[in-house]
This record gives sequence, C-alpha cells and structure tokens, in this order.
Amino acid sequence: MRLRGRNKVTPEFNMSSMTDIVFLLLIFFMIASTLVSAEAIDLLLPKSTSKTTQTKNVSVSVDKNVKYYVDMKQVSKEQLEAEVLAKVGNVESPTITIRSDESVEMQHVVFIMDIANRNKIKSTLAVKAQ
Repeated sequence: MRLRGRNKVTPEFNMSSMTDIVFLLLIFFMIASTLVSAEAIDLLLPKSTSKTTQTKNVSVSVDKNVKYYVDMKQVSKEQLEAEVLAKVGNVESPTITIRSDESVEMQHVVFIMDIANRNKIKSTLAVKAQ
C-alpha cells in the first residue's frame, strides 16, 4: 500500500503578484512625474486665498538675489523692458505674470508692474494657494 500526501508542492513560480507590483510602481512613477514642476527658478511665492484665471503670455520672475528672469532666461534690469516687449510681440491683449520670492522688496515688483503699465500690458501677481 502506497501512501501519498494530499498536499503536493509544485515547483512553479507564480508571476501574477510580481506583475501587480510592477504595474503599481509604474502608475506611481507616472503620477509622481506629472507633479514635478517645470519651473527651475526656486521661489517662495507669497500666500493668498484668491485665485487668478488668466492665461499667461510672459512670465517675469525675481529671485531672492534680485535677479530678473523672463520665461526662465536671466536678463539684466536694464534689458528687462526690451526683453518683455520682444516676448509679447504683437499679441492683442498681452499679460505678464509676475513671480517674486516672498523675501524680495516690493520696489522690484513695482518696477515690473511699471514696465507693464507703461506698455499697456495686463499684469498679474503669482501667489501660492493656502
């Protein structure tokens, strides 16, 4: 009489759990990569509860070292107006989005707003939502 055990161990490896893990990691990295900001200038924006819904044509940034950037390109204070006008071009109703570090003095932001006002360009101030 031969006795056999009921629980027979099979030497196979089940890949379904491995593919589930790989699929979840793929989804995680796809979502995480969309959250990466395209802005390379490190700014701490002031906080506000209001929201703006305007589309931007030109982004002008001032970092904590009072360096001016027009669409990620560093420009001098003297060349800022010419660079903004070159970027705006012949747009019918141009808009400047002003991004300023929260530690920058207000006179530098007002300087950019003055350029926009002289050239009849609408300006908005970017803030971080609370």
